Amino acid sequence: MPATLILPLLGLALAAALWAAATLLLANETPILANFAPAEAFRALSRLAVDPVMWDHVGVSLQRVAIGLAAALAIGVPAGILTGVSRVFAQTTTPLFQFLRMISPLSWMPIAVMVLGVGDAPVYFLLAFAAVWPILLNTAAGVAQLDRNWLMLARSLSATRAETLFRVVLPGIVAHILSGVRLAIGIIWIILVPAEMLGVSAGLGYFILDARDRLAYPELMAAILVIGALGFLLDYGARWLYQHWLHKG
Repeated sequence: MPATLILPLLGLALAAALWAAATLLLANETPILANFAPAEAFRALSRLAVDPVMWDHVGVSLQRVAIGLAAALAIGVPAGILTGVSRVFAQTTTPLFQFLRMISPLSWMPIAVMVLGVGDAPVYFLLAFAAVWPILLNTAAGVAQLDRNWLMLARSLSATRAETLFRVVLPGIVAHILSGVRLAIGIIWIILVPAEMLGVSAGLGYFILDARDRLAYPELMAAILVIGALGFLLDYGARWLYQHWLHKG
């Protein structure tokens, strides 16, 4: 077995051993913590793996991530391009963008519910708000780093603005956009669980609250493992796309 596989497995095994030791020691003073032990969590995970309801929750969460990310791309890429090509726009909006970027998306939860109501809409808003900033900033950085000779060549060939945008600018900043998407996925996945505690009736965040209310603590831990595994796979997919584009380029 190659070292590239042995070392990650060793790290996971060590983390599981520490997890088991911590729950074993703490359960002496707080017996309820025995329900959070690895053995209990993995037994619950094996049950949930064949439960269609769990897969419905996973599907709903992934759908929300996709919609939130799509909205962030639809806003962040055009705004990032405009920031990169227009000095006036950049100077006008950069302080505002930096101000908004530093506000925790979760602080908008009460306002989102009051304005958008209970349901999917406030969740989409929170996820899009969280994801838009890395996409916008990376897009703007990509435009700023474009080789100006390509832009001069496009102008010398009498290319229209649309042709310059779609044939020069966008292909030249795809790697930066993908880098922003990877960062956005990491942020959006962290925001997802608390965002799904806004009165929705499905999703991994809802499942964790429901497991807590049912005192099904092993299922709660199993859901945490599912969230970690799915987040890892999403990040791996984004990293693969980024590396594939660089290799293609």
